[in-house]
Amino acid sequence: MTVLTFTLIMILGAFLAGFIGSLSGLGGGIIIIPLLTVILGVDIHYAIGAALVSVIATSSGSASAYVKEGITNMRLGIFLEIATTIGAVCGALLSTIAPTSFIAVLFGLTLIFSAINSLRKKEEHIVLESSPLAKKLRLDGTYPTHDGEVVSYGTKNVVGGFGMMGIAGMMSGLLGIGSGAFKVIAMDNIMRIPFKVSTTTSNFMMGVTAMASSVIYIQKGYIEPGICMPVVIGVLFGAMAGAKVLVRTNPKKLRIFFACLIFVLAVNMIYNGLNGKI
Repeated sequence: MTVLTFTLIMILGAFLAGFIGSLSGLGGGIIIIPLLTVILGVDIHYAIGAALVSVIATSSGSASAYVKEGITNMRLGIFLEIATTIGAVCGALLSTIAPTSFIAVLFGLTLIFSAINSLRKKEEHIVLESSPLAKKLRLDGTYPTHDGEVVSYGTKNVVGGFGMMGIAGMMSGLLGIGSGAFKVIAMDNIMRIPFKVSTTTSNFMMGVTAMASSVIYIQKGYIEPGICMPVVIGVLFGAMAGAKVLVRTNPKKLRIFFACLIFVLAVNMIYNGLNGKI
C-alpha cells in the first residue's frame, strides 16, 4: 500500500468516524481506533495518539459555541478538570506499559458501555439547593432555554463526581477517547447537574483532558503527524456533515442504528485482543 493510498483511506475513514460520532453523540475516537488497528494494522498506541489529537480538534471547535451560548458551566468544568487531568496522565502512563491485548479488550468493553449509555433515556435533573461544599466552591449556575428563560440549578455530591471524573480521565488517557459517557454520568447522575449543562460542560472538558494525555504520547513518540493530520481533517469534516444531517433526521433511530454498529466494533476489538491480533 502506497503512502497516498494509506492517507486517502485514513481521510475517508476519519470522515465516516466523525460523521458517525456526531450522529451517535459518542465522538469519532470510538471509530478511529478500530479503523486504524483492525483494518489498517496500525499499532494501537499510534492509533490512540491520533484519536486524542482528533478529540482536541473537535472539542475545541464545538465547545466554543456552547460557551458563547452560556450553557457550559465554566467554573464546574475547570474544577473537575483537576481530576480528569490527573487521571488522564495516569492513564496515558499506564497505556505505555500495558499489553496491547489488554487495551483492546478494555476498549471494546468501554465501547459497549458507551453504546448502551447513549440509548439510555435522558432525564432532566434540576436541583434547586446545592450541597454545602458546592456552595463553598460556587459550582451552581444558570443556563438559557430556547424560550429565552434562564434556569437556575444547584449541585450535589461534589466528592463523588470528582472521583468519577478521575476515572473518566484515566479511561481517556488509556484508550484515547473523550470518555464523555463517564463524564456525563459524573455530572448528570452523581452531581445532579441538568443534562443539557452536563453534556456541554463535558464537551468543553474533553479537549483539555485529551491535551493532558497527548503530552505523554508525544514524549513516548506515539503522535505521528502522518497519521494524525489525515485523521483530524477527516473527523472535522465528518462531524460538520453529521451535525447537518442530525437536524433533518430522527436522532433516536440513528442512535439505535449506530449503537448496534458500535457494538459490533466492540466485539471485534475484544475478539482480536483476546486472540493477540492487536
